[in-house]
Amino acid sequence: MKIQIGSTLSPMVAVLLMTSGCISLEPQSVAPEITAGMPEQFAQPDSDGRYQSDRWWTAFQDPVLNNLLDEALGNNLDLAEASARLRAAEAQARVSKSGLFPQVNATLDSSYSDSPLAGTAFGASGGIGASRLEIETYSSSLGFSYELDIWGKLRNDARAGRADAIAAAADLQSVRLAVMAEVVTSYFDIVDARHQIELTTKIIDILGDRLEQTENRYQRGLATSFELYQVRQDFRNIQAGLPQREIQLTATEGQLAVLTGRYSDNIADLLGTRLSPQLVFTPIPAGLPMDLLAQRPDIFAESQRLESARFNLGARKAELFPSLSLTAGTGTQSGQPSGLFDVMDKWILNLGAGLTAPLFQGGRIRANIEIADAQYAQQTAVYARTVLTAFQEVTSAINRYEEERQRYRFLFSQLDEAGAAADLQSRRFSTGVGDYVDYLDALRAQYQVQSSLSSAARDVALSRLAVHRALGGSWNNSQPVTAPNISTSGDS
Repeated sequence: MKIQIGSTLSPMVAVLLMTSGCISLEPQSVAPEITAGMPEQFAQPDSDGRYQSDRWWTAFQDPVLNNLLDEALGNNLDLAEASARLRAAEAQARVSKSGLFPQVNATLDSSYSDSPLAGTAFGASGGIGASRLEIETYSSSLGFSYELDIWGKLRNDARAGRADAIAAAADLQSVRLAVMAEVVTSYFDIVDARHQIELTTKIIDILGDRLEQTENRYQRGLATSFELYQVRQDFRNIQAGLPQREIQLTATEGQLAVLTGRYSDNIADLLGTRLSPQLVFTPIPAGLPMDLLAQRPDIFAESQRLESARFNLGARKAELFPSLSLTAGTGTQSGQPSGLFDVMDKWILNLGAGLTAPLFQGGRIRANIEIADAQYAQQTAVYARTVLTAFQEVTSAINRYEEERQRYRFLFSQLDEAGAAADLQSRRFSTGVGDYVDYLDALRAQYQVQSSLSSAARDVALSRLAVHRALGGSWNNSQPVTAPNISTSGDS
């Protein structure tokens, strides 16, 4: 026996099958107007030079820093959290895409009933025969259901899910870049803090000697009480600053330990006792193209979220129109378990098609469309703001790097002068021409310039880091974020 769908329904189903997936209601993808007027290149002083973007942090030529970054990329908990979010987003994308495929379910049922015949249409009072009715039924079935995606609702939901997954992959790269930047920042803060503590200790020794000389001169009437108090106050102020620098160093080492997934007590073996990163003064190449902003993971993530909002709007609009679902079921039914395998005589077949059109939903569908449209407008503004912010960050980072390089050169020239003055006072004192106090003052001035130069070196390194971070990690050979691998296989 063959069962067919009614003749009046078959032509409509055939037409809808042919047009399924040909209509999509999402708005066209249009870039925000604010991004259209951006310049083609970043404005910066003309300079020469090339820089290799692969593993840019190796330019500091510091194996300790390289090891710290490798440790952080492998053990950082923020990265572990972002990786888990990416896995969830990829799984959600597969959930969204599953609606595009037919749904197949298998069932196996058994039922048993035992009821009296007395008082029913099957039993006669006072009759002879069975007094109870036992019914035992076994059935197996294979069900099939499929919703035709006529208006693109399911397809847009799947596209939105995939865009969200790609955005999550870009977020992971953003976290990765942020962790690397924080490790580099903490490392150079530690380098500077150690140097500052060393120089502060030397200055305290000098001021202690200077205070002793002033007290001797005061006792001999060669120095005033004001001069003595001034030297003593200066000595105490420098002494009071040393514990603050040590506290700052301990706190920074603790931050670095957290970044590498360790307790602060276990960071010493990664740092060692001697830190000697090489400063990089390579000028930034002139005429960096504006296209480099596309490699920033935050911009790429927001562009994908904008696409997700666009597809979501199309999916919500599709809910205004009728939906057509096809169903089919086949199986066997028998009063004995062995009869389930008698497919030739006890088979069952059901075919159906259902057309559902929303007539009254209390405004729910149109409210969802308004929500999706507002979210699309919101994400458009977020994307435009992200691009503008990125442009400003790159411009500021480039200018800051150039200014920090100039400041370092100026302080470096001061160091030569301070060293020459200290050498002069040392020779004058050794020959009996100069005073020992003048030599101590010159030596202290040299150490102070070294302290300023140490901070300037840190600022040069961090300003260069800011350029890399603002440009998404590099400024040539850009590598855009790739889409995550989302399986399309159905669940078993």
